[in-house]
Amino acid sequence: MTNPQGPPQQDPSMWARPGENSPPTQSTSQSYSPPAREYPATAEFPAGSPPPQDSTAPEKTKRRFQFRRSDPVSIILVLVIVAALGIAALIGGELYARNRANNVVATATQCVVQDGATASFGPSPFLLQHLTGHYKDISIHTAGHNIKNAKGMKADININDVDLHGNADSKGTIGELDANITWTSEGIQETIQDSLPFIGGLVNSVSTNPGAGTIELSGAMGLGGVTVKPQVADGALTLQVYKVTALGAIIPHETAQTALNTFTAALLKQYPLGIRADSVQVTDSGVIAHFSTHNASIPPGGQDPCFAHV
Repeated sequence: MTNPQGPPQQDPSMWARPGENSPPTQSTSQSYSPPAREYPATAEFPAGSPPPQDSTAPEKTKRRFQFRRSDPVSIILVLVIVAALGIAALIGGELYARNRANNVVATATQCVVQDGATASFGPSPFLLQHLTGHYKDISIHTAGHNIKNAKGMKADININDVDLHGNADSKGTIGELDANITWTSEGIQETIQDSLPFIGGLVNSVSTNPGAGTIELSGAMGLGGVTVKPQVADGALTLQVYKVTALGAIIPHETAQTALNTFTAALLKQYPLGIRADSVQVTDSGVIAHFSTHNASIPPGGQDPCFAHV
């Protein structure tokens, strides 16, 4: 028995459902779509773990930093800047402290002499002296108008070895003080006229004789005068009556000597720190005397207000 033949096989496309095994149809109108951007593939990491960071930039920064640190020029430049700042600060402090000390010493001197004065410290670093409380090479110069009641008198003073480690009775000590006192002839005349009421009224001029070491106080209207000789006796400056002419009839020798002794004692009594006269010299323009003191005690501010701020 033979199987009956079925219908002839036909093209499967005829029996296929629409859309199956059919060639793609092209749209009559084509739409443009831009090409997709290509991105680098990203690796997947476990949840909660951050992706590794790129170590290229930190490596470069680190290398650059290490290179600069090891650069000798940079190191030297930094050291020079630091040293310059330190030196500038030290110089500024030195100048300020030195100026302050100059003003303190000048103010104390002005109070003593009642005239203008300037003071300066020597080349030694002042800050070091201030830290140790030990000072040296101090120069003081007065204006030359007067020293208290002595008109026309000027002082040039050098002070050394000042120790300010004092106690209740003293602010410290002055190792050495040397002073050259210059007294002009005009100043002598003015001082005598102001300080010696009777004799001063008769003195019309003052002249010096360096060869004889004398000073002549001449009277007005040819009344003659009194010749005195400056001398140093027991650390004091005195004016010894050397010769009296004409005025002797009006002013006895003893009266003139007593008046001059009182006059010079009053001038020297005003000098502090135990200052004593060492020598005196008559010049063409007046008198130069040298005074000094050693290991003098600086009085506390309560005893002498001139040294209150020293």
